[in-house]
Amino acid sequence: MFKILKKEELSPGVFHYDVEAPRVAKKAKAGQFIVLRVNDEGERIPLTIADFDREKGTITLIFQVVGASTQALSQLEVGEAILDFVGPLGQPSEIHENMGTVVCIGGGIGVAPVYPIAKAMHEMGNKVISIMGARSKDILIFEDRMRAVSDEVLIATDDGSYGIKGFVTTALQQLVDRGEKIDQVTAIGPGIMMRSVAEATRPLGIKTIVSLNPVMVDGTGMCGGCRVQVGDEMKFACVDGPEFDGHLVDFNSLMSRGRMYRAQEAEAKDHVCNIGLGRK
Repeated sequence: MFKILKKEELSPGVFHYDVEAPRVAKKAKAGQFIVLRVNDEGERIPLTIADFDREKGTITLIFQVVGASTQALSQLEVGEAILDFVGPLGQPSEIHENMGTVVCIGGGIGVAPVYPIAKAMHEMGNKVISIMGARSKDILIFEDRMRAVSDEVLIATDDGSYGIKGFVTTALQQLVDRGEKIDQVTAIGPGIMMRSVAEATRPLGIKTIVSLNPVMVDGTGMCGGCRVQVGDEMKFACVDGPEFDGHLVDFNSLMSRGRMYRAQEAEAKDHVCNIGLGRK
């Protein structure tokens, strides 16, 4: 059992949990994820590791309530425990010295998983420019953390309530227009955002890495549920990724598959809301 040590609602429906998982924290690296199961009746869900503390033995998770499993997870309180917590899984981000200027882009909840990557890039002595995107200022998360590991932070909001009015690609274009030499872009967020970033960098020849979160079941490459088309190859996000060359990812099929089970997810979420966690 994996005890919840901290719970905070960062914005409506978006939660920060610190989970006691010393063996996972000991091995975790930026870019990896875990698979958890809330209880005996729960499904296995993947969540990217937003931070880790090897000394305290904790893993930080940031998640948004979108379906039955995240709804059930959000109902747990400090001191309660998650039944299964497996990881770290997936390939870690490729991070080393002398990478030059790296732009780390997080859209919405994607700011959380891009944070450990920006942090590791910064610790290796690279120049880190972070771009954070949100619909409005009140749902922006992790700003203080991102500023602490970045040489510069640009913020873009859809409604213009904070920072630049526009999207993360608007901020990225500002960097290009001022002549910033960008050696790599790492983007994490909704599929449509990552696709837009990849299309913006493609004509500029800027290496662009995206982190994918398709439908996933076991996290070991056995089920094939997380398959994604990358160039001429079929890849499994859980073992080959989750990070891939954004210029090669077939985002259309990725997003289409992500919408396949929305009706079932909504029905299951309503069921969880009605019965809670079945406490007596």
